[in-house]
Amino acid sequence: MTLPDQFSDPAPATAEPAMMYDLRAVDVDLEVASGTLPILRDVSLSVRPGEIVAIVGRSGTGKTTLLRVLGGLLRPTRGEALVKGRPLTAPPAEAVTIFQDYGNALLPWRTVERNVELGLERRMPRSEVRQRAAQAIEMVGLTARRGEYPWRLSGGMQQRVQIARALAMRPQVLLMDEPFGALDAFTKASLQDQLLELQAATGSSIVLITHDMEEAVYLSDRVFVIAGAPGTITLELAVDLPRPRVQLATRELPAFLAARHRLSDELHETAP
Repeated sequence: MTLPDQFSDPAPATAEPAMMYDLRAVDVDLEVASGTLPILRDVSLSVRPGEIVAIVGRSGTGKTTLLRVLGGLLRPTRGEALVKGRPLTAPPAEAVTIFQDYGNALLPWRTVERNVELGLERRMPRSEVRQRAAQAIEMVGLTARRGEYPWRLSGGMQQRVQIARALAMRPQVLLMDEPFGALDAFTKASLQDQLLELQAATGSSIVLITHDMEEAVYLSDRVFVIAGAPGTITLELAVDLPRPRVQLATRELPAFLAARHRLSDELHETAP
């Protein structure tokens, strides 16, 4: 995979990289018709540069709310949220969010190429917009389909278009909310491997929300379990698996199975 030279702006070799994200004792309360509803309580976690972090939990534990905090769309009620050491008070320029609902995330009247260009328009010269879009489309293997419309593509291809649109922004962080949850098992496995290849090529950090424990272990360097209502972090699990990862071989490793069992035990113990 060819990586554009301008994809990222690495810090000098002598610089000590800051945490990409650092959440410290974060609470989130939302105002609803019946009053104040606590969503998150005392959530602390960090994301290192170039790290893949998965957040796993049952429905209703605040996973998407947590992703909205990381995306700068929701400010903590209490506690501190930092991105690269600075307060996270608005959507950070470093991060792009990829949603599960790829069908509604894409504009059906725009071609693949024009969908990928969407986030760049009016921000740079047209020639650079087209160059970035072409590079991102090539990275996800859709160059031959760049003139197609999303509704003519499979679900997996549509999600690759959404990923290409994010890559065209050249983010330092991809925030992903159940990005493969609606796909069949074969397409999901293919996109998981492509995501790992893209991360290795770009060096981006990835924060992944998922219900799938095996997906969390296969993709991640660390997995956080969020449980309860309001949700809180009950487990931080380091995943010690060699890279590159291979679907069948990696999933048969004792370390993979041990991590999978540890997550299962935690989710069972914290079930309501």
